[in-house]
Amino acid sequence: MNHLSPRYRQLVRASAWYDLIVTAGFATPWTYLLLHGLLSSAGETFGVPPLPTAAPMEILFANLMGSVVVIWAALRLTRPLPTHGLLDGIARALFALWQGYALTQGVTPLLWLFLTAEISFAIAQLAPWLRTRPSLTPRPTPN
Repeated sequence: MNHLSPRYRQLVRASAWYDLIVTAGFATPWTYLLLHGLLSSAGETFGVPPLPTAAPMEILFANLMGSVVVIWAALRLTRPLPTHGLLDGIARALFALWQGYALTQGVTPLLWLFLTAEISFAIAQLAPWLRTRPSLTPRPTPN
């Protein structure tokens, strides 16, 4: 797949839908507390200890992240440009790095689900750019 192909734009849009679905619950204090409870219950179902009680500062940072990611997703849904895919791939690589770090610090193993998605979308969106090599031959200039 080439980063200029229609399939690449579909990939950019698919990653935006994923972000919208997964992060919308983080965007407000009320939805975050609901999501926090659901994730905690889901973890307990699979033998993972419940999440710690959400503190006001944690809620604030979750809301800030959720708000920005929802707006970023809306941009990619309405304008799935190749550059948006490149930037999203870079952002996902950073998110994956920090999620991996958090896992080494003992956060809930539920994070593996999100980390897997971040790595998958990062690779899918960055690979076409890595395969594209800029030409070293100067292009003729029009007269």
